[in-house]
Amino acid sequence: MLKQLNSIRYMYIRSHLYGLVLNLFILLAVLLSAYVWFSPEWLTAGAVLFFIVTYGTIGFFMAVYAGFRSSGDMKQRMDYISTMITKLSRGEFQAKLYFQENDEIARLGDELNELGDKLLQQKESLLKLADEKGELAKSAHKAATIEERQRLARDLHDAVSQQLFALTMMAQATEKVFDKNADKAKQQLHEITQMALNAQTEMRALLLHLRPVHLSGVSISDGIHTLIEELSQKCPIDFQTEIHQVENLSEITEEHLFRVVQEALSNILRHANATKVNLKVAETKEEVLLHIADDGSGFDPEEKKENKTSYGLKTMKERCEEVGGNFVLRSRKGEGTYIEIRVPVKRSTREEII
Repeated sequence: MLKQLNSIRYMYIRSHLYGLVLNLFILLAVLLSAYVWFSPEWLTAGAVLFFIVTYGTIGFFMAVYAGFRSSGDMKQRMDYISTMITKLSRGEFQAKLYFQENDEIARLGDELNELGDKLLQQKESLLKLADEKGELAKSAHKAATIEERQRLARDLHDAVSQQLFALTMMAQATEKVFDKNADKAKQQLHEITQMALNAQTEMRALLLHLRPVHLSGVSISDGIHTLIEELSQKCPIDFQTEIHQVENLSEITEEHLFRVVQEALSNILRHANATKVNLKVAETKEEVLLHIADDGSGFDPEEKKENKTSYGLKTMKERCEEVGGNFVLRSRKGEGTYIEIRVPVKRSTREEII
């Protein structure tokens, strides 16, 4: 009921009633002044009262009628504007509003029409940008897929394919000298066995790259633990782990870190010739710490920086930087490799206050 009394129609009626009341006070003041100054016989208190009551009654109904009639056009135009705004909010930017009058309401309608045109242009621009973004994403994904395939093909050719070729050549040579020189054949068989183990390790490292990036709903701690258990059963490496549960990382951050662990372990299997690997995952109040170290052959980090084919190290560093982490790598020839990753964690406001 109160909302209806605040509508435009009732505002017009109230304004007419305010005018009626003001006129009544003015007439009453004039009549009282004439009665005091001139004291005419016809101007009695009863006549004044009768006039005021009659004028007020007739004026009340006239004010209500005039306010109702005069507000009809204004209410209709405001309803049109309200409908126009509703259509714009729903995305119907082609809707238009036209008034025959040339007043403030008509100018407001013209401005809404211009706003609809601008919103329509922005909508078309956003749709165009969305299509372009989708095409760019497809192109980027396609380029990344091609690059990854080329890298895997190159690694297979440079490592496994050559090792298999060497195995074939040595097996043929061993077959020829087997009857003539058993000791030499035995030595060559030992070399063939070692090369086969190296090829197997290389293939496992390459297959490690083909594992899914996502963690399938498990935490990064559980994912790393499962990965280490799988490698421990297949690789002659002593894995010493200290893996604590991590609870304050987003899914994207966990996937990036899991991919970094995959890349690091793959490099160890392929290049380090390590017998022991230490891996630690821990969480403090400010950050998550990931530590990977091996006792392998090591390398010179400066040479790797100059070597444009060191794709793995560059990718690990970029993944850490994407999630706001810090990537530290230390290595020296003959002394193994040390990797430390620190990623800040985000806690809720309540936890920070506590």
